[in-house]
Amino acid sequence: MSDNSLKQLYIAELKDLYNAETQLVKALPKMAKAATSEELKAGFEEHLEQTKGHVQRLEQIFQSLDESPKGKKCAAMEGLVKEGSEVMDEFEDAVLDAALISAAQRVEHYEIAGYGTVIAFAELLGESEQQSLLSETLEEEKETDEKLTELSKEINAEANGGEESSAEGEEEAADSNNRQRIGRRKPGRAA
Repeated sequence: MSDNSLKQLYIAELKDLYNAETQLVKALPKMAKAATSEELKAGFEEHLEQTKGHVQRLEQIFQSLDESPKGKKCAAMEGLVKEGSEVMDEFEDAVLDAALISAAQRVEHYEIAGYGTVIAFAELLGESEQQSLLSETLEEEKETDEKLTELSKEINAEANGGEESSAEGEEEAADSNNRQRIGRRKPGRAA
C-alpha cells in the first residue's frame, strides 16, 4: 500500500470519526435528559463538552490536511445511537440507566477502536502533531469508558433490586456448602 493510498484511508477514517462525533453531540443531550441517576446525567453532560472538544480537534486536523471533514456518514455510530434511543422507550428508572450505560459503552468502545486506528496511521504517515491530538482524544474516550464502568456497578445493582450480583451470591453459597461438607466428613477420610 503506497503512502498516498494510506493517506486517503487515513482521511476517510478521520471523516468517519468526525461524523460519529457530530452525531454524539446531538445524542448525548437526549441521553442526559433520559438518565434518572444524577451522576449518570452529569457524566453525559461532561462527556458532551469533551465530545465538542473532539470535534474541534478533528477540525484542526482537517485544516492542517487542507481537507473538509464532511462527506462521510458513520453508519456504525448511526446504528449505535439508534439502539441507544430505543432503550429510552423500553426501560425506566435504574434499568433505563443500566441500559444507557450499556449503549454508551458500546459507543466508547467503537470510538476507542477508531481512534487507535487513526493514531497508527498518523504515526506511519509522520503526522506527529495529529497523532498527539488524536491520542489526547483516545485517552479521554478511555477515561469515559472507565467512569461508565464505575457508575455501572452501583446502577446495575440498583437495577437488580439492590441485590448483590448472582455470581457473588452463587460464590458465597458454594463457599458455605463447601464448609458444611468439610464439617460433615467422616473421621479418617482424606480431604
